[in-house]
Amino acid sequence: MWFQWSEQRDYIDTTWSCGYLLASSFVFLNLLGQLTGCILVLSRNFVQYACFGLFGIIALQTIAYSILWDLKFLMRNLALGGGLLLLLAESRSEGKSMFAGVPTMRESSPKQYMQLGGRVLLVLMFMTLLHFDASFFSIIQNIVGTALMILVAIGFKTKLAALTLVVWLFAINVYFNAFWTIPVYKPMHDFLKYDFFQTMSVIGGLLLVVALGPGGVSMDEKKKEW
Repeated sequence: MWFQWSEQRDYIDTTWSCGYLLASSFVFLNLLGQLTGCILVLSRNFVQYACFGLFGIIALQTIAYSILWDLKFLMRNLALGGGLLLLLAESRSEGKSMFAGVPTMRESSPKQYMQLGGRVLLVLMFMTLLHFDASFFSIIQNIVGTALMILVAIGFKTKLAALTLVVWLFAINVYFNAFWTIPVYKPMHDFLKYDFFQTMSVIGGLLLVVALGPGGVSMDEKKKEW
């Protein structure tokens, strides 16, 4: 955003007819909000507030860039929100670990449902990768991908399914979004770069599922009760 300040500003100005000042203010707020939120998350300071701020930035981008009317980009933005939900759930569990050794009741419902919501939103990313054609490779990819999505969503063999999706999504990302092979001056370079790093963010959310598990609202957790 810093290196394409004028392009971002002109796009907002043209789309919303809001004027030079408001368009510049939007780009600045967008840039500052993302940088501040990410720095706070990486430094493990005020993680919950950082997550709420990043939720706001995603919502702002969805409206400002008219993503609301593009189903593919909307689903990918929702998948980013799923990753933030999982990060928020992880920060809540970290706060509770301060009382290690003290008997507690089961995980709080808000955390369980945040993990469920995060898992469900993350799989939306994979729905954008389904190809509806008759080739053998596409059919196999759709069947395997759909099965893994369902496993993650319902929380069955969650860590294994999520790890498999991480490997699969990373391979697809490197193959299809190889922005480094496109000259910088071509518009496709920016489009693929955006897609690449957005996909990497979703991979980060899936790695949180691998690290934390599916949470209380899942078949894996119910199996322990059986």
